[in-house]
Amino acid sequence: MKNTYLYGKNSVLERLSAKPESIRTVYIQDNFNAPHIVKLIRSKGIPCRQVREKELLKIKRADRLQGIVAEVERFAYTEFNQLIARKDNAHLTLIFLDDINDPHNLGSILRITACMGGFGIVIPRHSSCEINDTVMHVASGGENYTSVSMVSNTLNALTKAKQSGYWIAGTVVDGEESIQKTKLPHPLAIVFGSEGKGIKPAIQKHLDLSITLDMKGAKLSLNVAMAAAIFCYEINKQKEALPT
Repeated sequence: MKNTYLYGKNSVLERLSAKPESIRTVYIQDNFNAPHIVKLIRSKGIPCRQVREKELLKIKRADRLQGIVAEVERFAYTEFNQLIARKDNAHLTLIFLDDINDPHNLGSILRITACMGGFGIVIPRHSSCEINDTVMHVASGGENYTSVSMVSNTLNALTKAKQSGYWIAGTVVDGEESIQKTKLPHPLAIVFGSEGKGIKPAIQKHLDLSITLDMKGAKLSLNVAMAAAIFCYEINKQKEALPT
């Protein structure tokens, strides 16, 4: 089984704070200078080894290690049935990612949803990036706070979500109603497609509504993570107005 590693101060610090039981060993460079992190490692009773830079790079070959690497348990996905059965699902928005293969985009979306709160992410088992070391590094700890389900068939998962009361929205570049002007139904599931091809036609047939972003400036495209940040903000703003 391939080992899973977190690297960088923020990623390791968040894991130490949120899920220390998932950490097997922490490796710190011999000149590592972050006493608050070292103190936290010791307080949690986690094995810690001091190594030279060359040895740290053998453990995890990546840029910007920042002198710290943690070997952790593999990412634990949430069963999709559990996700849609959550008691707070009236205010839980599901984000379906269709063919998102860039780990930096997936990591950014994880970080965004963790900061915003109230979101769950659904990714397909095939033709998609999984939650790997790079994704978790970009997420900077966001993987600890957002539930992620991996499903074998996105269409089946969308059907189950509909049967559980979710409305299905799809994001498009233009030509549809702006999210800023649309009263969104809840609970809501929103589908983001790949930057090159958008949402698959087979999935488009299952959408209840299509929404876009109203951009009054230059006609430039946003990458999927940038767009997700705006959509998530608008969705949460509308959810705040819902009756409790």
